[in-house]
Amino acid sequence: MVQRTCSAEVMSRDLSPKRPVKAYSSDGGAYYDWSPADLPMLRAASIGAAKLSLAAGGLALPSYSDSAKVAYILQGKGTCGLLLPEATAEKRIPVKEGDALALPFGVVTWWHNASSPDLVVLFLGDTSKGHTPGRFTNMQLTGSTGIFTGFSTEFVARAWDLPQDAAATLVSTQPGAGIVKLRDGHRMPDPSDKDREGMVLNCLEAPLDVDIKNGGRVVVLNTQNLPLVKEVGLGADLVRIDGHSMCSPGFSCDSAYQVTYIVRGSGRVQVVGIDGTRVLETRAEGGCLFIVPRFFVVSKIADDTGMEWFSIITTPNPIFSHLAGRTSVWKAISPAVLETSFNTTPEMEKLFRSKRLDSEIFFAPTN
Repeated sequence: MVQRTCSAEVMSRDLSPKRPVKAYSSDGGAYYDWSPADLPMLRAASIGAAKLSLAAGGLALPSYSDSAKVAYILQGKGTCGLLLPEATAEKRIPVKEGDALALPFGVVTWWHNASSPDLVVLFLGDTSKGHTPGRFTNMQLTGSTGIFTGFSTEFVARAWDLPQDAAATLVSTQPGAGIVKLRDGHRMPDPSDKDREGMVLNCLEAPLDVDIKNGGRVVVLNTQNLPLVKEVGLGADLVRIDGHSMCSPGFSCDSAYQVTYIVRGSGRVQVVGIDGTRVLETRAEGGCLFIVPRFFVVSKIADDTGMEWFSIITTPNPIFSHLAGRTSVWKAISPAVLETSFNTTPEMEKLFRSKRLDSEIFFAPTN
């Protein structure tokens, strides 16, 4: 009875793609997030999603989060300052479009954009241990909402061995909240290419895990090419399919949720759930995010401009099963079982099995 009730709840949730809402902003940029109230699957999957956009000269103040995350650079270039737990020095990582970073618990980060265009960063992560299921809570170290402002002048002076008047000045001169714009002439520390080692994987330059001519390409983030993924507990991938190409119907067979952000392009999406019910049929566009429930089957067909998406999967080394193509589960099932299952003739079974013998997970359009 409980299982049936849970299944009904999942089937009734709104799975349609959503755009984020601005949480706060300043001259330096803005922070956007997706709310569980607008996208209920965030709460069900205990997943958080947010975007940071920094204008030229913008600085996202040092903070840490209640959730482990994967960050993906959607646009621009800049610097990610990163301090790992118990480290004695920060890493100043130069970042650019296509970079993915794993951010475990306890990491302190700051982000800076020295020049135009805007630096835009997507954050996807696990909120199961966070304060609010389905939403990140970021703890600011400075600024008007920072930790400093919560302590009394006495505590600040005692902790940092400051005179009372200096402590009072330090606490009262932090008007910015989360994001500030640097003063003209203020110089930030230079990033170091060496700090990228082991911390970043550029999904646009990495070796392709799947490359199908006129179909699509995939780069998978896992514990082999980005070791910190293990600490985050999430896998991720960047998928790019060509115009009118199809991504094979498939599902995560290790009880993982699929969280998908459309980077650019657009296309049709169908999701089929329990009892063969189509629970989503929609057109997804760049800037939208949606979540596929565990074991539900999803398929996509790109519009004429193609479609690109970045996804996280709630396991560090995900396993997928596809229902069409050369690696389809149907290719491995015996002909007699397939014939009986579809209640069809031997001739139809042979026709069904003879198709897609040289295609894997992406199918180019037929002329």
